[in-house]
Amino acid sequence: MSKHRILAVVGSTASGKSALALALAERLNGEIVSCDSMQIYRRMDIGTAKPTEEERKRVPHHLIDVVEPDGSFSCADYVSLAAEAIEDCATRGKLPIVCGGTGLYLDALLRKNDLEPMSTDEKVRQALWEIAETRGAEALWQRLKEVDPESAEATHPNNVKRVVRALEIYEVCGVTKTELDRRSRTGGERY
Repeated sequence: MSKHRILAVVGSTASGKSALALALAERLNGEIVSCDSMQIYRRMDIGTAKPTEEERKRVPHHLIDVVEPDGSFSCADYVSLAAEAIEDCATRGKLPIVCGGTGLYLDALLRKNDLEPMSTDEKVRQALWEIAETRGAEALWQRLKEVDPESAEATHPNNVKRVVRALEIYEVCGVTKTELDRRSRTGGERY
């Protein structure tokens, strides 16, 4: 893929990113590529601030309603689909406007690193969830703190989904999430 120029509208929740991206897309002949980890899920419309049908008619949006809520979707999946959408927009003479607040997705997208889809193991994941259910979220978080203190410090003990994922990465890949995050920041700029 050639190095395309993109525009990114990013920031915290409810800061007006979507409205700004929509206005810019209309003014600059652009299309919006969502960078939101919840908008990719179908039927999860409440609380995700998905663009309305009217907004989607005004400006094409990409990476909205991509996967079922119980489906697996990784950062590597996002990068692959977003890169395809950006390439598609750019080759049609449209300005790709990446819009959203999922920093992990944006960081990975902007780097030249080719992310491999992260290994998963449903049995390991289920066993970790069972620990959270039987011994509590704090016990699971303490386990993460033992193997990956940096990841634990960056994750609230009650965010069981992220704690489980960090531990699953360690159990399946033999490398901490912190180390994988460091490796993902070594590439040059993709756009």
